[in-house]
Amino acid sequence: MTIIKNIAIAGLFVSVLSSPVLAADLLTANNKPISHQEKLRGSITPERSWWDLKHYDLYVDVKPEQRYISGKNVMTYKVLSKKDRLQIELQPPMKLGTVIQNGQELKVDKDGYTYFIHTTANQEIGKEYQLTIEFDGKPQVAKRPPWDGGITWNKDNNGKHFIATSNQGNGASIWWPNKDHPYDEPDNGADVSVEVPYGLMDISNGRLVGIDDNKQRQTKTFHWQVTNTINNYAISLNIGDYVHFSEQYQGEKGLLDMDYYVLRDNLAKAKTQFKDAKRTMQAFEHWFGPYPFYEDSFKLIEVPYLGMEHQSAVTYGNGYQNGYKGRDRSRSGWGLKFDFIIVHESGHEWFANNLTNQDVADMWIHESFTTYSENLFVEYHYGKKAGHEYMRGQRANIANDRPIIGTYNADRNGSKDMYDKGANMLHTIRQIVDNDELWRDILRGLGKDFYHQVVTTQQIEQYMIDKSGKDLSSIFDQYLRDYRLPTLEYFIKDKKMMVRWSNAVKNFAMPIKVNIDCKERWITPTTRWAGVKIDKANPSFSVDKNFYVSTLNVMGN
Repeated sequence: MTIIKNIAIAGLFVSVLSSPVLAADLLTANNKPISHQEKLRGSITPERSWWDLKHYDLYVDVKPEQRYISGKNVMTYKVLSKKDRLQIELQPPMKLGTVIQNGQELKVDKDGYTYFIHTTANQEIGKEYQLTIEFDGKPQVAKRPPWDGGITWNKDNNGKHFIATSNQGNGASIWWPNKDHPYDEPDNGADVSVEVPYGLMDISNGRLVGIDDNKQRQTKTFHWQVTNTINNYAISLNIGDYVHFSEQYQGEKGLLDMDYYVLRDNLAKAKTQFKDAKRTMQAFEHWFGPYPFYEDSFKLIEVPYLGMEHQSAVTYGNGYQNGYKGRDRSRSGWGLKFDFIIVHESGHEWFANNLTNQDVADMWIHESFTTYSENLFVEYHYGKKAGHEYMRGQRANIANDRPIIGTYNADRNGSKDMYDKGANMLHTIRQIVDNDELWRDILRGLGKDFYHQVVTTQQIEQYMIDKSGKDLSSIFDQYLRDYRLPTLEYFIKDKKMMVRWSNAVKNFAMPIKVNIDCKERWITPTTRWAGVKIDKANPSFSVDKNFYVSTLNVMGN
């Protein structure tokens, strides 16, 4: 039987489903058997662990009329231990061609879309080697980019090709062969060279280091260089009849080059709308520390889908309007003060690109912090009250359907609540820290102490516990590993008040700021009933609305 209760979530009354059957269904919502391919893709297999990725040199020839690409990936790696089979992925309908090492064509075993390459013999531990991997085909057309990705093949209003890749969820191997697991990034960056027909430009990651004019083929090849480590899904192609404008931002590490590439007809609109890019840098350098990729610059690139956080090449398709496609996701009014895609996707430069999750099960590290960054942008430019209103307004988007952390070693992320619920978890922790300067130091410290690193949930949790001096362990367990919203149950009878946490994990003991008879107090309930001292009979009682919890007066008065 499903029961609908109207309860107060930090002062907002909403309907909540309460059912033992429903609860069991929610906890097992993503517990379907893990397939063999998911294990191969999602785990650090022996065929991956013996070699350390150092560099990609990717060349791609794009033929828009045929929706066809071909190319090669020269992959440099360092030997960590003795083994002779090396694992990469390339998803159909793309086809793997020959694999060459030291002039020798190598044997390749295929298992689904995973390929095991037999390397040449006698590779020494500690030394670097290269493989040249050829590929071609008609890659998957993006069905609902960026969430169901691939390549988007569009045309602009002038009939010119307008093409872009987006592949975070599907994996970079949807269009090029690579070590398609987030735990290992190329330490020495990547070179990306893209050949396109005359009349088009390719804008990829990093800095433009050269353009070849291939007159016989009536094409141009654009050479881009990324000097910093980069996650696979961030490497992108963005092709169109672009025009360019730029500015420089005086940031914490000096002058940052900020380049903008937009369709020819949208130049005037972009020069107005893209002012939010510099405002974003101002806010996020304040909260998170220096932009992590000064050496590779910052770019904002118009694309035929909503947008993505491609490192140093943030993509934009929000229609030159404020909000999220013109609406305020927070319903607070503050969400229409800025362009959501510019702010959110740029926020990922700190959380996703600077700090990258080791396993996609920990994708909350990318999305929770970046969603939270929207609130910090609002606070920086419009004040703390505005930021808090924006954050609380996003609670209406939360489903509380399943845990935010996904399934490890299976290429499965958790609930979409990793966005708004994860952000509200961080906002709640900020209240518990109760020291805004310390909170800012923690956020900036994450970017500094894990600079350009792949991280785990446990590392982030422990860092925040150590730096805050607060035991946040049960709070992380509650909001990341459980789907339920903790409920502060209470009753007041004459001069007696009792409180406890329900809908909570074992040993949940989160301190919370409350208002008893118009006086602020901190209390630390547990999952057992305990008394709270009050001075008078039947006082008023409320919870600080910046804590993401529900409240329930069990006596109903």
